[in-house]
Amino acid sequence: MRRLAPALALCVMLAACDRPAGNAVDNGANAANVADNEIAANEADNAAEPVRSILRPEVAEPEVPKIEPLDATVAFGTSGLKLDDAARAALDTLVETPAIKTGGAITLRGHSDSKGNDGDNRVASRIRAEAVEAYLVEKGIAKDRISLIALGETRPIAPNAKEDGSDDPEGRAKNRRVDIHVAVPTVVVPTAAVLPSISPVDRKDKP
Repeated sequence: MRRLAPALALCVMLAACDRPAGNAVDNGANAANVADNEIAANEADNAAEPVRSILRPEVAEPEVPKIEPLDATVAFGTSGLKLDDAARAALDTLVETPAIKTGGAITLRGHSDSKGNDGDNRVASRIRAEAVEAYLVEKGIAKDRISLIALGETRPIAPNAKEDGSDDPEGRAKNRRVDIHVAVPTVVVPTAAVLPSISPVDRKDKP
């Protein structure tokens, strides 16, 4: 019995020493499981929320709309050579457009009907273009942006006479007009300056 006692004591001591090691293994396994669970949870969260680009609409700078050239027509059908209320309202709308505000060139093409001789009609078409020009300048448009072209009766958009040769007042009224074209200014991108080349001889002289 005395010989067995030391052996039993040794077994008890070994068992006590083995328990921490087992606990350490268990703790390591538990920690690994917790880490795996956290990774899985993060992956689930990422899968639930869509991947957002760096250039998201809410943080990206707003895209500047492209400005196109503008064409408009001011009618002088019932007013002859003067601007009526409808023509002034159309020009008021025109001066507020992005095309006008960019500062591009404005071309006014005056037209007339075919009643009368060609010389008088050309003068009448210019007077209409000048009336539009004066109103635009009054609204703050620089006069040097505006150019006038008097076309007279050469470019009708409606018949001046009916098929039987009789007068067509409605057609002639449509031809008394000013066509407006607003161009968008061309943006000139400056080119990089070209530096003069230095010859090998010059390089040797430089410190």
